[in-house]
This record gives sequence, structure tokens and C-alpha cells, in this order.
Amino acid sequence: MGKMGKARRGGLARLLAAALLLSCLLVGFAGCSGPGGGGDASPSGEGTLRVGVRSDVVGFGYLNEETGKHYGLEIDIAREMAARMGYADVEFVSVLPENRKDMLANGEVDCLVACYSIAESREKNFDFSPAYYTDDSIIMVEDSSLIDSVEDLVGLTFGTMAGSNTAPQLAARMAEAGFSSGEVASANEDNSDVLFDTYHLVQMDSYELLSQALEAGSIDAACMDGSIAQTYLSADRHVLDFAIATQEYGVATQKGSELSPRTAEAVQGMLDDGTIARLTDKWD
Repeated sequence: MGKMGKARRGGLARLLAAALLLSCLLVGFAGCSGPGGGGDASPSGEGTLRVGVRSDVVGFGYLNEETGKHYGLEIDIAREMAARMGYADVEFVSVLPENRKDMLANGEVDCLVACYSIAESREKNFDFSPAYYTDDSIIMVEDSSLIDSVEDLVGLTFGTMAGSNTAPQLAARMAEAGFSSGEVASANEDNSDVLFDTYHLVQMDSYELLSQALEAGSIDAACMDGSIAQTYLSADRHVLDFAIATQEYGVATQKGSELSPRTAEAVQGMLDDGTIARLTDKWD
């Protein structure tokens, strides 16, 4: 081959390399970069999306220890969302209320689909997709307590999960309902044990501990999202006719990441075409 042929081949190679680099830049390195801000995904169906999910909430995110597989509404939503975004695979990473925000902030997961409610305080640090599920936070009691209404809880102890929105929402709701003045009589350093004028509020490290405390009688009422309460309800417990607050779950991503608009678009598409409604009916 002559010099002209070699020059043409070299020029073509440089053009192809430049085109590939431009393509990477246009898609935000979606298929050309390593971990962080969305993993190694491309529109052609490559890469893995690391999704933080719950492993202890039946019907939403539950891990079968024997099979190692996750099941639930949020698992199905995450799989469908990842497929629409061009990912070939999904890696489910179990998260808890007390560590999920740090895991997302540190890049240990690309997004959260983990009963994570959209809240103004959280939107300062993370982006959220449109809401895919709406739920009420509730108050659950033992039948043996003979507690039938929130008024029966004056002077008693409420328990919530540390790291959730329920504690501040409960304090606001009780003041709004006239159950309490909202004034704090005493509190420990991390506010996990707070005495209000008409009730006592404690926060615990897991929903399992919260359920055990309710059974043992160390708390008189357990407060949590209704979706989560389904895991701990039994024939010996009931939910009071009193909603603390309405929660809307959304997919959380790192603030300003290239993954945020893609996630929002995928979730909105699933809402628009009825996919999320069908999946919700499946798991109800």
C-alpha cells in the first residue's frame, strides 16, 4: 500500500476515534466511564445499575436468604427502569434507613428505590424521580393494650425508626391535632429519646426492634409507613384510624448527576403507560 493509502487509513482512524469520544461526551459517559453517577451503562444494553433496595419490607423489597433473590414492587420497578435506561443488568444492594443516604452520597449505589420518601430536607442533597407510590405513615398497637384511638395514648410511649421521616412528622402532627403543645420537656443528645408534654418518643435502630419493643410493652405504639407496617401486622395488632402524614416514594439519585434526568424520564414513562399501576396491583 502506498503512502496515500496509509494516510487515508490513518485519517479515517482518527475520525472514528474522534466520533467515539464525541459520542461519549454527548451521553455523559454513560457507556464509556467507570463507576460513579450511573455505572457503566449504554443505550445498547450494556453495564450494571447498582440499586439500593430494602431487604426487609415484604411486598416492596424483600431478600429471600435461601435463594439470594429480591422480590417486591420496588424490585420490579428497578428492573423495568434499568431496562428502559439501557442497562443490561441490575445489582441489588441492601440498604437501611440509617445508611442509605450515605451509601448514595458515597457512590456505593447509583440510586435508591428503597421506600425513600420525597421530602424537602432530602431534596437539598439528592434528586428525586416523580413519585411512584403514595402511602400514609400510621400508628400500630397491640390488641391487648386496649388502645382504640390516639387519645388513649396520652402519657404513653411512641416508637419510630431512626433515620426515617416519621419522628418529625409525628411531632408536627400531634401538635396540629391538639394532642400536644409541641414543646419538648427533655431530650438526649441525638434526640432518640424525647419527652414531650403529653407523650414520650423513642427512636430505634430497626423495624424489627420496634416490633419487638411493641410486643414487650416497652413502647405503646409503633409508628411507620403503612407499607412497612404490613410486614409486622399480625392477628394480635391493629392500626389506629389516624394518619400521621402522607409519604410519596421516589427514586433518589445524586444531586445534579447525569443519571437524574434519565431516571426521572424512565419513571415518568412507567407512570404514563400504566406499568407502575400494573406492578402495584400485582403486589397489593
